Amino acid sequence: MTESVWDYPRPPRVEPSSERVVVTHAGVVLADTTATLRLLETSHPPTYYLPRSAFAEGVLRPGQGASWCEWKGQADYFDVVVGDEVLPAIAWTYPTPTKGFEVLLDHVALYPGRVDRCTVDGEVVEPQPGHFYGGWITSRVTGPFKGGPGTSGW
Repeated sequence: MTESVWDYPRPPRVEPSSERVVVTHAGVVLADTTATLRLLETSHPPTYYLPRSAFAEGVLRPGQGASWCEWKGQADYFDVVVGDEVLPAIAWTYPTPTKGFEVLLDHVALYPGRVDRCTVDGEVVEPQPGHFYGGWITSRVTGPFKGGPGTSGW
């Protein structure tokens, strides 16, 4: 079944997913789970939130910076560590999510374009356009997607 991101709500909705999500970098499996949460927001491909426990031990470490979402509250960032390589601030969490988004507690999202490979049920994910957005594009979703040139006013 194909979903149009233009049918997703605003404010966004969070729904559980049993799709298998695997994240790898430099040949190392960083996370592997069938217990994710999909955040669905108008014009954006889904952002997958993985349980913190799905990440391999030592992969996540507190990173620099924070950002604010009008819906979810303050996000804190993680660096991802793979051997001697540090990928700065490519993952985030909401340590105190706002009302209605409490389910995101103890879950981590990441930018799929900043690691070697993310898959959803075996399909390789394409990252959402734009440096700021963390959506995961698969054949299951259709756009156009916010983040590309000319979409900042959407």
